[in-house]
Amino acid sequence: MPEGSLLAELPSAPPPEDFDFIALGFWVDKGSADANALEYIKKITGKKVGLFMTLGASPDSEHAKKSMSAVRALLEPHNTVVREFVCQGKIDPALSKMFEKFPPGHPHAMTPERKALHERAAQHPDQDDLRRAAACFAGMGAGSLP
Repeated sequence: MPEGSLLAELPSAPPPEDFDFIALGFWVDKGSADANALEYIKKITGKKVGLFMTLGASPDSEHAKKSMSAVRALLEPHNTVVREFVCQGKIDPALSKMFEKFPPGHPHAMTPERKALHERAAQHPDQDDLRRAAACFAGMGAGSLP
């Protein structure tokens, strides 16, 4: 890891004011960042931020676009979002079980297509996702920000 960088998990990450650039990873929950990330976002002011988002849906889906836009909107009044990366991620098994309980015809009912999506999502992030994320954030060290 480059000098001056730190990898920390939420919610125990150090205060954002200690950094010039923050790469914030989160999973999508109800169309926005998960609760721990949302709490940390409230503390970020005057920073350059890179966002790394995982969600069960396809990374190029409308849901992914709307979710990233929602998180960017929380940051941009007081920060500059300089990079964004989206990849598919595992769906909480409890959520899959909940979908199985919905009756046929319900918008979230477990269909063969949805089951296949959940099985695909369980394989991510994979090595290719991590390689693409590294390429997205390459060169983001001190003095190299856009």
